[in-house]
Amino acid sequence: MHDQGIAGRACPEPRFSDGELQDLIAEFVRRRVMPCEPVLDAGGPHAASTLRQLQDRAKQEGLWALPHPVELGGQGLPFARYARLAEAEGASDHGPAALGSASLLDAVMLGKHGSHRVRGLYPGPLTAGELRACYAMTEPDTPGTDPFATATRAEELPDGSWRVTGRKWFVSGAAGADLVTVLARTDGEPGDREGLSLLVVPTSSPGFRVVRELPVFGATGQWEIGFDRVVVPADHLLGQRGQALAIAGERLRTGRTLRCLRWLGQAQRAFDLMCRRGGSRTGSRGPLADHQLVQRHVFEALLALRTTRPLVHEAAARIGEGLDAHVEVGLAKVAAARMLQQVADAAIQVHGAAGLGPDTPLPALFRTGRAARILDGPDELHITSVARRVLRTYEEHESPQPHEVHETHGGREA
Repeated sequence: MHDQGIAGRACPEPRFSDGELQDLIAEFVRRRVMPCEPVLDAGGPHAASTLRQLQDRAKQEGLWALPHPVELGGQGLPFARYARLAEAEGASDHGPAALGSASLLDAVMLGKHGSHRVRGLYPGPLTAGELRACYAMTEPDTPGTDPFATATRAEELPDGSWRVTGRKWFVSGAAGADLVTVLARTDGEPGDREGLSLLVVPTSSPGFRVVRELPVFGATGQWEIGFDRVVVPADHLLGQRGQALAIAGERLRTGRTLRCLRWLGQAQRAFDLMCRRGGSRTGSRGPLADHQLVQRHVFEALLALRTTRPLVHEAAARIGEGLDAHVEVGLAKVAAARMLQQVADAAIQVHGAAGLGPDTPLPALFRTGRAARILDGPDELHITSVARRVLRTYEEHESPQPHEVHETHGGREA
């Protein structure tokens, strides 16, 4: 019997075993993607051309769009099986884009919740790498953890189309995107718990503009965008009017878990660099690896990696099985963000001054770890959300069983 893909369709017999795929992806990222990181990080036409070359190579080697549904042109690898591969892809920030999995969330969301026209226009080309999409939720001067404060408005016009006005920021990849899915208020006022919808907006639409780039600790990739009375076709509404948060919550939980998996890959990369540095760097007192303080850095980093990985894969397994994963995703997100920052920091310390400069990826890995504790929901949001859910089980049951902590319901996921 075939495994079921992420969209529920049977996937074809795999060309490679899971172990072979993991080795091939790790090798592809190490040999092809990592050497191109300086060019890809810089952005611009040269970066775009380099990325296209990497994508063409991934297609030739049979590694393209592994987790995308078969009906969208992907290879249909189920989420639980893809989870291990996501670590290898994520060792480089550019790995998912080079291997075609960066568009997974958008392609699946549009394929599942889009109208007949949207499903025909966008998911297939997204999977093929012919289109790029982004997702706009957070707004300037508005707490990113409170979607009910959304002020961007979509006004329904007499012909059923929508007119969108507002601003969004910290939108990943907005400058090069062909379409943006935007959270907008279709009813009520900011602060109301109802009336939020998702609309798909082609970035070629009159009135859409990229306002400015928002470097994160000096790194590119985040943008502020504006909508000045942008007209959007009626059939570009995702799902039902006012039902945005159900779709957004589904996307966020899967997206956060994917990020955690990729952070594991980046932390493993930092750990490997630290250990190699310890063994190769020799001073007047011998190799760094013989120093107890260096050994402590190695031990603490390994402990963080080994204790975080099961949390992340538990979240991935529950999502793959279609189970409630609020608690598991919250635990994984906080643990993985902290872990990446800790391991990268230790690797920098062992490298000394060399860990601060451009000759290693460590500054970028540390930057990612620090930003991870805010982006995709700050630590505080996940801590309070998980704690409330767990405490509620003790209010509802005198002595809850472990599975009851998994399956709590209620509360709000921003």
